[in-house]
Amino acid sequence: MNSTADRGAVVVSVRLVGSMQIGSNVLEVSDLMVALEAIGRTKSIKGLSETLGLSYRTAWCRLQMYEVALGQPLVRKTRGQGSELTEFGAALAEALTSAVAGLDANLGRETRAIEHRLRRLLTGRSEVLTLAASHDPLLIEVLRELPAEHGQIRLSVMGSSTAVKLLLDGGVDAAGFHCGALTPEQADVPFSGVSSSAGLVPRPLFEREQGLLLAPGNPLRIRTLTDLTAEGVRYVNRQPGSGTRIWFDRMLARAGLSPDAIQGYAVEEFTHQAVAAMIACGAADAGLGVRVAAERLGLDFLSVGWETYYLAASRSLASPLFDELVAAVRVRAAETTGYRLSREHKSGA
Repeated sequence: MNSTADRGAVVVSVRLVGSMQIGSNVLEVSDLMVALEAIGRTKSIKGLSETLGLSYRTAWCRLQMYEVALGQPLVRKTRGQGSELTEFGAALAEALTSAVAGLDANLGRETRAIEHRLRRLLTGRSEVLTLAASHDPLLIEVLRELPAEHGQIRLSVMGSSTAVKLLLDGGVDAAGFHCGALTPEQADVPFSGVSSSAGLVPRPLFEREQGLLLAPGNPLRIRTLTDLTAEGVRYVNRQPGSGTRIWFDRMLARAGLSPDAIQGYAVEEFTHQAVAAMIACGAADAGLGVRVAAERLGLDFLSVGWETYYLAASRSLASPLFDELVAAVRVRAAETTGYRLSREHKSGA
């Protein structure tokens, strides 16, 4: 009988199994994909037979069976006496590969969720969860103060789009992100992929105020985005893929301003504090960031609006640790300048 220590190593493997029925013919999707991949890679029936571990004749018969069931030729002979996929065969291979890639990502997320729940059930041990998140000062503070007895959240700070892509690919348990003044449904990919149809739940943590961080006293009298194009104004940007950078680019496009007109547009920092520090030390005059970063370094702040910051995870994760994080962050947001509870949360979300 396994001990509790043995049961601590919980590894779950979930495999996709499916079939296609065409008329009275039933084809196993995985077998068909292997056959199409082998022909596409080796350009020969011999390569197919070696991949499947079958005789040449048996491999050829299986290929003919697929063609009869599909009612379309999958392979044609080439001039050098090899074989290649027909247009139909190549299109079918691409369609199946794309579909399975998307399903594999969903399986990866659900596998992680099952592992966490099963580990708690078998061992009673605290959780160790991974969070990829866009930088936010309040979130980082709460994570540092979270009691360790209920588990550990391993945070990796990165741009919002990178964090969401990792979640969609099953690489992390949760993602913290923001889309500027848009909701995930209104935003472009990858944010639009965070939806109930993908088995994901985006939980609104808080709303936060973003704006232009400016040197104390605003000596250059910056009042609008257009003022950033004035001679002598040095801007410091966020890195591509960050939610703040995406929002800034969207505002520039709406105002009809070219990034080339802004001195320092290519100068990039990876956190709100780093942007604020550049301005505070006189290396830049303006940058987009959260109000709290401006207040901590005594900078002026010109608000451009409020946005919702989300924490998204698989619907089936059922993590008490994430529930605790969400509750603690919302309490802190309600009492911190530049933050407020999201309208979605107030309405019961």
